[in-house]
Order: sequence, then C-alpha cells, then structure tokens
Amino acid sequence: MSVQIDVVYQGSLACQATHGPSGKLLVTDAPLDNGGQGQSFSPTDLVATGLGACILTILGLVAERHQLNLDGVTVSVEKEMIQKPVRRIGALRCQVRIPAASVEEADMRTRLETAAGKCPVHASLHPDIDAPINFYYE
Repeated sequence: MSVQIDVVYQGSLACQATHGPSGKLLVTDAPLDNGGQGQSFSPTDLVATGLGACILTILGLVAERHQLNLDGVTVSVEKEMIQKPVRRIGALRCQVRIPAASVEEADMRTRLETAAGKCPVHASLHPDIDAPINFYYE
C-alpha cells in the first residue's frame, strides 16, 4: 500500500505537506539553529514524532488484542542532532511510561517491549542512530 504526501515550499524555510488520503495539512519550519524561525515541527522533529507515534500505535494494537487499557501511556522522544560528518539525527532516545497497574504481568510487559522494538519507524532508522526504547512502569 502506498500513500502520497505532497509538500510545497512556502518560503522562509517553511513547507506545507498534504496527506493524500485525508487531505490533512501539516506545516514544518527549520529550527532556529539552522536558520529557521522554529515556529513548527522541523523535518527531523517529524522523524522523532513518527517514532513516538509508531511505538504507541504498536502498543495499542497489542493492547487491543489482549484487552489491555493503555489510555494515558506516554512516549517521550529526545532527539539529538550531530554535526559531523554531516548534520543529521544522532540519537532518538525513547522513554515509554506505563501506569504499573495497567500491565502487571511480566510476560505481557515483555510482549509490549518486544513489539515496540519492531515498530516500522524504528526498524527503518539507520543503524548509526542511537535509538533505545526504555520502559518505565510507574
């Protein structure tokens, strides 16, 4: 299955993307440290956002199959840029926080953690990107 995303340059380092199937719009801006105004997600911020959303989506799929309520589970993604040898994402460190009462069984926690590591965005990242996924049951 393919999805078309159309992106139009708006000037001043901003772009507007249209999601083909839904028509929803998304605006990006270059970060302040790269000449932009920092008024929206940067393209690399969207990679981090995609990773976090993908992890939660995969956890949601597992939860639905096992009648778990994961409402309120969060993922924080810390994106770190590096400059050498070229400017790129160097790290996407993920912290998944799950209320301990939501998932008490050790085998289900293992199942969730394994599934998160297989999310398509995580699997698509270059191996040079440090991208650990750490789980915290609070």
